[in-house]
Amino acid sequence: MVDDKVEMNDTEEFTPANTNDPKNVQELTQYVQSLLQTIQDKFQNMSDQILSRIDEMGNRIDDLEKNIGDLMTQAGVEGVEK
Repeated sequence: MVDDKVEMNDTEEFTPANTNDPKNVQELTQYVQSLLQTIQDKFQNMSDQILSRIDEMGNRIDDLEKNIGDLMTQAGVEGVEK
């Protein structure tokens, strides 16, 4: 069984951690499946991070809008119609 992990270097290229070449079709299949699973895991992780950051940014924008509204109220300025 080939248990090669795939690592990403700084240039975003995939290089096998183990340099042993697959010896038969079964090893090649397992290698490719491992490679695809690693890519899928990395993609899912990046997607989760992006969604988390988008949610965080949305919360910050909501807070900013509330703070601006509070400051306008304190200053006696009427809210601008959207």
